[in-house]
Formats: sequence, structure tokens, C-alpha cells
Amino acid sequence: MSACRLFRCLSSNFSTAIPLLTRSGPHSSHRLCPKSYIQRSFSSSTPFSAALKFTDKHEWIRVEEDGIGTVGISNFAQEALGDVVYCGLPDVGTQLAQQDEFGALESVKAASELFSPLTGEVVEVNSLLADKPGLVNKSCYKDGWLMKMTIAKPSELDSLMDEAAYERYIRSIED
Repeated sequence: MSACRLFRCLSSNFSTAIPLLTRSGPHSSHRLCPKSYIQRSFSSSTPFSAALKFTDKHEWIRVEEDGIGTVGISNFAQEALGDVVYCGLPDVGTQLAQQDEFGALESVKAASELFSPLTGEVVEVNSLLADKPGLVNKSCYKDGWLMKMTIAKPSELDSLMDEAAYERYIRSIED
């Protein structure tokens, strides 16, 4: 069942895990995931979720009143990865364009690149993740955040999904 969950949760930025699932030969998703497992509940209901914007690569950003954005991965992404054992994050001062790769997460199941939701400069990284990468799994919307960045082009926020749109997106990639 864990292979089924991983398979159905994968998106383009989780493609590094696909070879692990297909070593024994090509399988259709219907054979790996019986219909009864395809339904899943989506929940990102936290005190912070109203302000979250999501990317199609499963990163989120929450813009604070001071104009700084906090970035992390969605609950969907952390479930797909499994237990995170390593977080590779950028240096403070790194300039990022929207969709630039800024780091990677490694888990017991797979590795996944991280992509910047917006253009800006990294102003802080979550140093707790060096010793406790599992915070990404335990609290992906609060204590497991990855980095904080300036927002150089606020108009880019319009290209991101709100929670309802992200939920529809998740359902579309599961079908």
C-alpha cells in the first residue's frame, strides 16, 4: 500500500522516485492502485492555511505583513515523500527567480527538488531542519517551513493557487 500511495502522489518534481516503482517492469496505475485506494482526503486546514498560496510543484508560500514570504512543502508532498531525513536549503542572500531550484529534500522513499514559488532573495532558512528534518513531516505548515524570502515581484502571487484551487489540482493528478 505504501508503494501505491507513493505512486499516486507523485508529480513532476517527484519523478526521481518513479524508477524505484518501475524496476520490475511497466505497470499501470490501476493495477498498482486498486480503485478503493484512489480516494484520499485533502486537508491543509490550519490556522495559516487561509493565507497560503500553492505551486503545481507542491510548495506553498505565506506572505506576512512585512512582505516576507515563508516557504514550505504541502501536506500532500510530505505524505508522498515519507519520512524526510535530509533538507538541502539555500544560503541566505541567494537570489531566486520564480521556479528556480533552491534545494532538495531526501526521504527514506525518494528525493525531490524544491522550486521557488516567487522571485526574491532568501533572507532566512529554517536551521532547525539540519538536526530535525522530520519537522517537515510533523508540521509542514508551521515548524517545518523551509525558507523565508523577499517578494521582488508581488504580481507573481496571482499565478499561484489558493487552497481550493490546489485541492482541485491534487484531485486532477490522482485521477
